[in-house]
Order: sequence, then C-alpha cells, then structure tokens
Amino acid sequence: MNRRLFLTQALAASALPSFISAADAAPKKKILLRSSWQTENIGDIAHTPGMLKLLETYLPEYEVTLWPGSVENGVDKMLMKRFPKLKILAKGDTAKEEAFKSHDFLLHGSGPGISSGSIVDWTQKTGGKPYGIAGVTWGYINAKAGLEVINGSQFTFFRDSVSLETAKKLEATCPIMEFGPDATFACDLVSDEPAAAWLKEVGLEDGKFVCCIPKLRRTPYWEIKKHVPFNEKSHAYNEKMKEHDIAPLRNAVIAVVRETSMKVLLCPEDASQMKLNKEMIYDKLPADVKDRVVWREQYWLTDFAQGVYNRCAGLFGNEQHSPILCIGHGIPAIVCRYKEQTSKGFMWKDIGLSEWLFDHDKDEAEKGLTPAVLAIINDQAAARAKALKAKGIADDRMKRMMTVLREELEK
Repeated sequence: MNRRLFLTQALAASALPSFISAADAAPKKKILLRSSWQTENIGDIAHTPGMLKLLETYLPEYEVTLWPGSVENGVDKMLMKRFPKLKILAKGDTAKEEAFKSHDFLLHGSGPGISSGSIVDWTQKTGGKPYGIAGVTWGYINAKAGLEVINGSQFTFFRDSVSLETAKKLEATCPIMEFGPDATFACDLVSDEPAAAWLKEVGLEDGKFVCCIPKLRRTPYWEIKKHVPFNEKSHAYNEKMKEHDIAPLRNAVIAVVRETSMKVLLCPEDASQMKLNKEMIYDKLPADVKDRVVWREQYWLTDFAQGVYNRCAGLFGNEQHSPILCIGHGIPAIVCRYKEQTSKGFMWKDIGLSEWLFDHDKDEAEKGLTPAVLAIINDQAAARAKALKAKGIADDRMKRMMTVLREELEK
C-alpha cells in the first residue's frame, strides 16, 4: 500500500471514534413534565409515575424534570426512590423561569382536564416552544375555553373517546388528536412487603378477597384539604345521592360474602373514603357478613395500595384510578360512574371493558353490579384474561403516545 494512502486512512480511522463519541454526546432535548395535581388521592398521585415509566421505557435517553402541582405527604420520596434520576422543580417563579429556559418541550401529563394556565405561561414566556398533551379528559365544562390550547399543541391524546369526539365536533385543529389512555395504566410503584405484612395482619389471603371503594358525587375536599371551606350545597347533594350510589356496592359486598368463599376489603382511593366506607357499608352490614369484611381505617399511598391490589381477586366501586391500577397489572376491575365524574369512565369501553362499566345515573349498577362481581369471582381465569386483553389495548395506545412524542423531539 502507498505510504501516504496508509497514513491518510490510519488518521481517518483514529479520528472516527472521537467523531462518533461527539455525536453520541450531542445534548438531547429536555422534557418538562407538568403533572402531580394533588396528593390526597392515590389516582392523582399515580398519573406521574405512570408517565415517568413510559418515558423511562420509550425515551430513556431524555432528561425529564417534573413540574408538580403537589408532591407533598411523602410522594416526592416515593417518586425519587423509583426514579432516582428525576429532577423535581422547586417552588417559586425563579426555578420555573430557569426551567422554561433550559427545557425544550412541555409534556402535559394525564389528568381530569388541561391546565391551560400552565400551557399559556409556557408558550408566552418561552417564545412559543412546543408542547403536547397526553391522556386527558376534556370538554365537560366550557370546552370552547380550552380549544385554543389544544389547537396550539403538537399532539393531544384524550383518555376517553367522548373527549376526543367533543374536540372533533368543535373542529379543533391540533394535527394529531387520538385516544390515549391515562398514564396510570403504566404505573409500576409497588410496596410489596409492607402490603403483604398488612394483609396477613388483617387476615386477608392472596387471591381470596376482593376490594371495594365508595365515592361521593362531589369530593368533600373540606374534610381532607387545609383551607378548603365547607360547601353546604355540595354536602347536601352528597347526602341526597350517597345511598343511591353506594347501596349497590353494599349489596355486592353482602352477596360476595354469602355466596362465595371470598372476603372483602373496604379501602380508599382518596382520604375521605375511610369514613365513607364505615358509614355507608361496614356499619350497615348484617352481622353474618361483617366478620368477613375488613375496613381499612387509614389512607395509603399508591405503592402500598398497588401491593394490595396485586394480591386481590378483583376490585369494584365508584372510583376510576384504582381500577386502572388493577387493569395495568392484569387484575379484574369494575367501574361505576356518574356525570359528576366527567366522561373519564368511558375509557372502560374504549379498552374493551363495557361489561365492567356501570352508570349510576341510569341505575345500571343497581341492576348489574352484583352479578358482574360474582362472575369475576366464579370464573377468575376468564376475568384475568379479559383484564390482560384490556391492558394490552392500553399498552399499545400508550406506546403510540410515546412514539409521537419521540417524533416531535427529533424534529
């Protein structure tokens, strides 16, 4: 070989690794995740670790900072234990302004609506940096007021088909609008050993109990949040509707105990429901039923609750996110909805679980809840298969959300 050619090729080869390393070291865009709305509800807590799990799985090379509403009451420690690389934005305008400068994309996480103020703040102060919305319910209150925010997003994934259809009817112009489930389906926080120890303490064996969760029409935040004033109108409405909405759950509990070998755990999704469980279900049970029903007296965080749910045979009740936590782990779960909960319950239809969705406004729960709960218990293999099939649908749609996000970040 010609000596000059040899030296030229050798020099080129020696330079190649440093060139590749420099390319690999090129800075990736930074994601600012707007999420974590409150800590008094394990479902609101679960939105964030669910989205973080998706980002960890599908976009592991990207740096993520959480812009939280609240991570108090031990939630910050729980998140950092699972996601040690996570950065949590400190409170205050200075920290937020620095984050706006250093981050390239705002991802609005799952929730009951769109935090329009946060998005407007981002776009105005960053000169129009891009943003996307992943897994929200929308349109049940003054939909047109938030239409401009949707129109300005790179993508909007709605967690129920009713919200998606509302956006289409209002002729929203966002380039990508699709069904994208609540990120809670991806939540993998599990406090396994403490959950197992507690279940042993209260006499509940793996696979031999079902969970039940009640809910009032309007969450009594005055009972569980500081500085929230008592709302007489909401309280009166709750008192009017609670027997109507919770009696079907109580009847199902009675049937489970009397007609099967299962026990029942009365547990909370938000911090007001321990009291509600005792008042509306436990204290009203017949004596022959009460001995096989466990009432949980304390609120719990998402990881502990998941550790319990993973060991149950199924869950039913008036909440949404404990059922999502169950389906996300292949556990059968029934949702009973009503109009005050928005349209989020219809995501059960969207993932193929119409038979496990009941509407209190149409008295469907009164007529069909007990047979549905008993069917899950009596054919657990079929129920598990159904839950896993629904999980697969949710997983595919969440993967689609992350694919679209990656495409936007790589533009």
